[in-house]
Amino acid sequence: MTPDQLLSFACVADLGNISRAAQQLNLSQPALSGQLRLLQEWFGEPLYRRSGHGIALTEAGERLAVHARQLRQVYSQARAMRDAWRGLETGSLRLGGSTTPASYLLPAIVARFRMAHPSVSLHLSDGNSRQIVERLATLDLAFIEGEVPAGLPADTEVHAWRRDEVVAIVRADHALARADSASLAALSALPLVMREPGSGVRRLVEQAFEQAGLPVTASLELAGVEGVKQAVRAGLGVGFVSMMSMRHEDGSLAALRLAPQALTRTLSILVPHAQACSRAARRFLEACQAA
Repeated sequence: MTPDQLLSFACVADLGNISRAAQQLNLSQPALSGQLRLLQEWFGEPLYRRSGHGIALTEAGERLAVHARQLRQVYSQARAMRDAWRGLETGSLRLGGSTTPASYLLPAIVARFRMAHPSVSLHLSDGNSRQIVERLATLDLAFIEGEVPAGLPADTEVHAWRRDEVVAIVRADHALARADSASLAALSALPLVMREPGSGVRRLVEQAFEQAGLPVTASLELAGVEGVKQAVRAGLGVGFVSMMSMRHEDGSLAALRLAPQALTRTLSILVPHAQACSRAARRFLEACQAA
């Protein structure tokens, strides 16, 4: 058994999927599988079994995962101590953001932080809110949209950050474009272009339709805000996006607030392993809160 094998096992245990864990660890899948095989041989008992598209831990695996996570926590604490000792002369910062913060808020903050701390290496990955939460164990800070999911690790800090509004979008020549707002009832009768499952925008829109007692059926699903916009420009239906994404539009699309009540949500910052949070992560968190 080696520390690397245990740290890799902690990631696999968190994600429940060897392929996704390999991506997060920057390992090839065969390399990670080899580490797991050696760890299992050392332990002398099966640690996991295949389950659907992922893996499920055995009882032995669950018990070993407790110690693997403890080791990862010790490593994080050692790194935090090192960063505090060195100041911010060196270090790395792993950020994960769902579509809205990653596209429209974080780039400017990252640019200012890089100018102030040029020796700190920053890595920003994006995805929908569900994907970012799945990667939480491998991140220093995570930025998500909408409701904070239940079941986060106990040492995760949650900071409410910004308010955002989700609006409907139509082509500029659409009949609804002459109004500033539209009701859910009017929109439910039209073809709807929706983000992929796991998107914070989609979840919020579906909840609004459900609370209004209205059916919501996606005539088209697309990953990413720009994909939704392009589909709406092509006349494929009504889309839903963050108002932030409409700041620099060219006039080909019109944004409609939802009536009778605007559809708003909170953007949140998650700090995993908060007790072992690095000085660089704390400094970046302060920069976000001050922005």
